Amino acid sequence: MAGSRMKLELSRVIQGRVRLGVLKGLGRTGQHSLEVPGCLLYTPFGTVPHLTQDTLHTLSKLPRVSQVTLSNIAEHQEVLEEFKDGFRKFAGLHDTVLYCSLHDPAAPCPTGYTTNKTVSVWGSGGRIELTVAKFMALQKSVQPDWYQSMADGETWQSNTSRKRVRKSVDRTLAHLDECLLAHQNSKELEGVEVFGVVEGGDILEERIRSARETAKRPVDGFCLDGLQTGSMDQALRIQLTSAVTKELPEDKPRLLQGVGRPDEVLDCVEAGVDLFESFFPFQVTERGCALSFSFDISPDPERAVLELNEEDTAGDMQQNGDLNLNDQTQMTCFEINLKDKRYQDDFRPLVDGCGCYCCRNHQRAYVHHLLVTNELLAGVLLMIHNTAHYHGFFVALREALANDKLDLLKRRVLRGEQTERKE
Repeated sequence: MAGSRMKLELSRVIQGRVRLGVLKGLGRTGQHSLEVPGCLLYTPFGTVPHLTQDTLHTLSKLPRVSQVTLSNIAEHQEVLEEFKDGFRKFAGLHDTVLYCSLHDPAAPCPTGYTTNKTVSVWGSGGRIELTVAKFMALQKSVQPDWYQSMADGETWQSNTSRKRVRKSVDRTLAHLDECLLAHQNSKELEGVEVFGVVEGGDILEERIRSARETAKRPVDGFCLDGLQTGSMDQALRIQLTSAVTKELPEDKPRLLQGVGRPDEVLDCVEAGVDLFESFFPFQVTERGCALSFSFDISPDPERAVLELNEEDTAGDMQQNGDLNLNDQTQMTCFEINLKDKRYQDDFRPLVDGCGCYCCRNHQRAYVHHLLVTNELLAGVLLMIHNTAHYHGFFVALREALANDKLDLLKRRVLRGEQTERKE
């Protein structure tokens, strides 16, 4: 938008695609920033699941951008309009940048409910149909710092016809034009940034068309939609993502929706993606699991020798069936299942060397006990650890890019769980 404060400053671009930098000028006053590659804080109802604000802020190095979703907020529109001061104050959020997305990346979204003029979101009370007018009225009541435009994203399924994909791109561009017009005429949304949405299903030509046309509009960044885990093969996702990012301007951020698994994050960063949604730790927590993959790239001569000796096996993890490429509800090889009986007398921390509250104060056996007895504290401790571990991974990713160690980080991440499974 004209006069946008959001500015992406890149410090390094590796191999013409991988981007390291800082997204500056965030928030209504422009005082916040977000390092890239990075992720948003997953707060679908205005708070990280299982954690109070006080508990959350015991964690360090959290992103300054919180993601809320219209699918969870839309049914409260009348309350927010009566409240008048926006969702940030309504939810007791402080000193954070608020990003509003259309759908919750961790929740299923049934297809078949879009029309030329409407899209549907699904809250606790069922389906809510949104026109552009209602969508923009919601944005005015939420008062975010930035939001994604309304989009027809129902073409992620592999059997979607070319005609339907083309219609999705056309609808999304039409919705964007209407959103931008309403935005420019709204005093309530002055200073708020808009991200255009790139659609196109699994058809390369439509992806490129969507990217080119969206880039012509006065948007502040881009959401890459319909590429989520389970929607397509990873190789096709990377092909499409690479083709899309080539068409987008260098000075605006790219947010990939629905991808959170560490191996996929690494591949997508190499394809030119800047930002991700951090719903993956929540999914892991809901399974009663703890993230345990390694991302330590600190110098270690002995480990370096082992890495060289085992280099040929570094990619084996991606071929392992335990990755569950097509099901976000199943356990992945980046976590351990603490409901398993083998942890009932395991007195180690969840991850050796982890500095989170859970790992400093509790053992695997205790968390196992909490899980099998259905204690609410289990979710709290696991969410503390998983959130800290996941965001620590992004810190390591930026460090690796800054020090030309991305290949080393990839070997660490992809090999770490092989050791865990051999215990």
